[in-house]
Amino acid sequence: MSQPILFQPLSLRGLTLSNRVGVAPMCQYSARDGQAQDWHVQHYGALAASGPGMVTIEATGVVPEGRISAYCLGLYDEASEAAMTRLVASLKHVGTSAVAIQLAHAGRKAAAMRSWDGGGPAPDGWPTLSASDLAFGPGWPAPKAATADDLDRVTEGFVQAAQRALRAGIDAIELHSAHGYLLHQFLSPLTNRRTDRYGGSLDNRMRFPLEVVAALRQAWPADKPLGIRISATDWAEGGWDIDEAVIYAQAFRDAGIDYVCVSTGGLVPDAKVPVGPGYQRPFARRIRAETGLVTRAVGLIASGLDAEATLQDGDADLIAIGRGFLDDPRWTWRAAEALGVELATPPQYIAARPRFWPGAALTRPKAK
Repeated sequence: MSQPILFQPLSLRGLTLSNRVGVAPMCQYSARDGQAQDWHVQHYGALAASGPGMVTIEATGVVPEGRISAYCLGLYDEASEAAMTRLVASLKHVGTSAVAIQLAHAGRKAAAMRSWDGGGPAPDGWPTLSASDLAFGPGWPAPKAATADDLDRVTEGFVQAAQRALRAGIDAIELHSAHGYLLHQFLSPLTNRRTDRYGGSLDNRMRFPLEVVAALRQAWPADKPLGIRISATDWAEGGWDIDEAVIYAQAFRDAGIDYVCVSTGGLVPDAKVPVGPGYQRPFARRIRAETGLVTRAVGLIASGLDAEATLQDGDADLIAIGRGFLDDPRWTWRAAEALGVELATPPQYIAARPRFWPGAALTRPKAK
């Protein structure tokens, strides 16, 4: 029997992933002044211990005002770099997973409360920035429409964050261009009403995100992969759609992007999203087919069997698992058991593997 695709290696430039399982970036809202804390060390360490091919650290602000909340990670000064260096070192001590980081600017969705506090605009927030001066929704403040100087500063923030990520030991960068954050705000006609070279036509709306891609590719070593996460549709009338997303993907492929993680939505608060098992797979399939890019699928891919089917069907090359890992930090083990694969296990945990622990058959009836 051949090895399931999910547990076959995959190379991105000079980085080889041991398997196709990825921990998706998920905000923890647990940083202090942008700095990773003990929570992040234990959280990411627990996820890495089961051996996913890559762990992607959550959305990390490239400038202080670009953070989603005051409790989000940043990578913009010596203190945040030192904390990130500690976090990355701890992950590499725990397991063999590659460590990526999602670099982000939240734009008009910045200065928010933590999700468990409601997620709305923080009462003690800061001024925000976007493509145009359109508020995210009722009760949200209108952002400033970015000037050319603002865009230069944001781009430089991405470049400096990439340089800090390199010093911190990061293996790959994922640029956040999805979920209604700043780069997505430039892409969508619902949020970009500019009349200058950054607004209007699709080429103009793509201009600033592609400038950031080019700057990152130049700053990031040639042997290290640069990925991107996109929303393939706004799920809103008159918004960004899959046809434009394909053109965007072809453009950033040509600019040096190595993989694309295909998500959807996040731009407007009242979008009608038809959530269901594998609901974003068709978008990943089309982008993969029309660009040839290494493509990562995400969104209600619940089990190892679901993940393997996604790969076997040609919808994607990689799988990103988010809440599934929060629910079960040993998601990779469960997927391997379901697919009949024996994974290397940290020796500290080997006593819990099915061949050593009869209880595994009781807690997980399908375990072999």
